[in-house]
Amino acid sequence: MKRTVVLCFVAGLALIGCGQDTPPSGGRPGGSKAHLVEVVQVEPTRVALERSRSGTLRHLREVEIHTQEAGQITELPWYPGDRVEAGQLLVKLDDRLLRSEYNRARASLREAQQNLARLRELAANRLVSREELLRRETEAEVASADLELLQTRLSYTEIVAPFAGVITARMSEPGNVAERYDHLLTLADPEVLVVDVSLSELILAQLKQGDSVAVTIDALGFDPKPALVSRIYPQVDPVTRRGTLEIRLDPVPEGARAGQFVRVQLQTAARERLLVPFSALRFDTASFLYIVNEAGEVVRREVVTGSRLADRIEILDGLVSGERVVTRGFLGLVPGQQVEVVSLAPDQESGSDEQ
Repeated sequence: MKRTVVLCFVAGLALIGCGQDTPPSGGRPGGSKAHLVEVVQVEPTRVALERSRSGTLRHLREVEIHTQEAGQITELPWYPGDRVEAGQLLVKLDDRLLRSEYNRARASLREAQQNLARLRELAANRLVSREELLRRETEAEVASADLELLQTRLSYTEIVAPFAGVITARMSEPGNVAERYDHLLTLADPEVLVVDVSLSELILAQLKQGDSVAVTIDALGFDPKPALVSRIYPQVDPVTRRGTLEIRLDPVPEGARAGQFVRVQLQTAARERLLVPFSALRFDTASFLYIVNEAGEVVRREVVTGSRLADRIEILDGLVSGERVVTRGFLGLVPGQQVEVVSLAPDQESGSDEQ
């Protein structure tokens, strides 16, 4: 009986020893576990970038009408909202004093010209000196210049519209005495309304003058209005790396006015881009991604990023098509580490604009 118990005990110890030599299920020899990661295989995706920006409508042409001559205002018939034609009289100043000076200068010129003509007849017979003739010629030239000056000042007493437009501001009244350079009216062209929007330099490089865009004016409803890129400003802010785009309504819808709030929808031409999930991008001194190579090892790769589209970001440099980018499993991950891929899918989802 005792011998039987001893044999059973020895057999049990042998079984326990054999169990300790067997690696745990799902592990590697020696008890170490594989580092599990999820990856996405990057493929070129043909997408167009969409951007939404808000802004305020403004007149492309708006001028302030100032006086260039002092005088009492005798005519100022226009009020805000009135439409005027190009060349139509806007303001008239009292010109009686200047006109009297003009008439006097004209008489002085006539006298100088008569004296000069008589002296030239005498000079032909050598009855006057050449110095006297030159003096009379100079007097006639000065009288002509004085008349021209007064004629110009007289023209400043009548101010006409430089272009067809609408009066947006009235700053004085008839009877008031206007000093030189006083602001009397503001004239704007309501047929051309624009909005300025700020965009990243990456987007500006993909747009050109004449591109079609859509503009929504909240005050007129939510139907998009046609517009186009009328100007791309040549400079980019060196700090923000953003530039300015001018959008012009084409045509101007009824009810649109300067100062209204608008939303601009822009879309670039579609082209192939390498996109990765934004969550895959890592940061320290530079932006980088973790790549799983063919040997199953992790490689740290610095990249140059471009535009962001929803939950994805464009990679401009540092990544090639077909590479596997780690999207999950970053905890404890180091370059050169052997990993086991548990999920692999091509990055072909389309994204919408976020910036």
